[in-house]
Amino acid sequence: MTKSNSKTPETILIVDDSTETLELLKRNIDSYNKGYRIYTSTNVSEAIRKLKTIPIDIVITDLQMPEINGMQLVKFIRDNHKDTEVLVITGFPSVETAVESIKSGADEYLIKPFTNEELFIALQKVSNKLYDHRLLQTHNNIQGNVFGIIGESESMLRVFNVIEKISSTNATVLITGESGTGKELVARAIHYRSNRSALPFIAVNCAALPDELLESELFGHIKGAYTGANETRAGFFQIADKGTIFLDEISNTSPSMQAKLLRVLQEKEFYMVGDKKPIKVDVRVITATNVDLMHLVKKENFREDLFYRLNVVNIHIPPLRDRDNDLMLLINHFVNRYTKEIGKSNIPAFSNKTINALKKYCWPGNVRELQSLIYNLVIMSENNKIETSDLPNAMRFSIKNSPNTNKSLMEIEQEHILNVLTSVNNNKSEAAKILGIDRKTLRDKLKNFSAKTEKLK
Repeated sequence: MTKSNSKTPETILIVDDSTETLELLKRNIDSYNKGYRIYTSTNVSEAIRKLKTIPIDIVITDLQMPEINGMQLVKFIRDNHKDTEVLVITGFPSVETAVESIKSGADEYLIKPFTNEELFIALQKVSNKLYDHRLLQTHNNIQGNVFGIIGESESMLRVFNVIEKISSTNATVLITGESGTGKELVARAIHYRSNRSALPFIAVNCAALPDELLESELFGHIKGAYTGANETRAGFFQIADKGTIFLDEISNTSPSMQAKLLRVLQEKEFYMVGDKKPIKVDVRVITATNVDLMHLVKKENFREDLFYRLNVVNIHIPPLRDRDNDLMLLINHFVNRYTKEIGKSNIPAFSNKTINALKKYCWPGNVRELQSLIYNLVIMSENNKIETSDLPNAMRFSIKNSPNTNKSLMEIEQEHILNVLTSVNNNKSEAAKILGIDRKTLRDKLKNFSAKTEKLK
């Protein structure tokens, strides 16, 4: 029987040889108003019969029971009902008992007597684990896939809402967010939801080209405009006519280029390099940046008039660490995608400890870093099981959102860069993409770190 991916309601089976305890637990759980469907059993044999006939999501079981004890029930569930989560409760606590129950497969351990709040917290943890595993087991219907973007968190729903509202307009859009959050995906979503969708979508990385070459690429050039210009060539704005042009890393443009872009936005025209005849164009402009443009405006490093022309509509994409359960949706999506691409017969499973480690990690490279990691894990996974030992050190030992405020800015930057390098197996090109810098800048920073470390010796 297929279970849904929704967090609630879940079916709960409570197992305890005390009818009074069963009634008390049932009444307390009902008081949470979460819509749980609750079944009870006074012994393990009866519980096993119900597990065979009813799709149970969570089992709450006592350990000390006559004939067959709760530990044996835990082992039975792990061997036969891998999708069922287990919360163990006991009035006879010991370190040995706790260790044995967790090793046997219990997901949480609660000692009697416990408060109603403690029960609720433990049950919520188990429910969250259930939800996480359900997401990772969804092979075909990826939830939260809107405009080709994976996400169902409140912050991403706000992004989807803005995309829906502005797609049919011609308003210029400035997409902001950290490196790796998916700004180009949002730009493409806007284009393909618009009435320009049948016409070109042209993406240009403004940081990847020197200023002179960028001008030629954007506006084209006539034959003889400069050495090597052996023929007249159309630029991206001409190619994108009636469609959309996406200018990524707009903050890297020079004052001269900013003036030319302002003219395109104001006058709907531009000059090819070497030509004196203006060319009219109808192009929707979408730009993106991972820096604070207003800060650059205040420092006079970016034109204020251009900023306001670009920022008619602003869409801020939240970092992955602020996207609630989207992490699990994205892991599910990438695991299924790469398992299929690589041609593996079985989709690898993630241990609870691995999921916890991924949740605690702060994801400085956001979705791009996650994508690279999952690709690597799927390739390297053995026995269809991914453990914490398979993760980079930065992920195994990271603490989410808890920076050491006693460290200098250089130390924090160095730690961050080295963590990203570790996460991509020292692939400097991939690390540079995640960090939002070019490979030369990364190489210079690493040399600088090395030199400063040498001085301290």
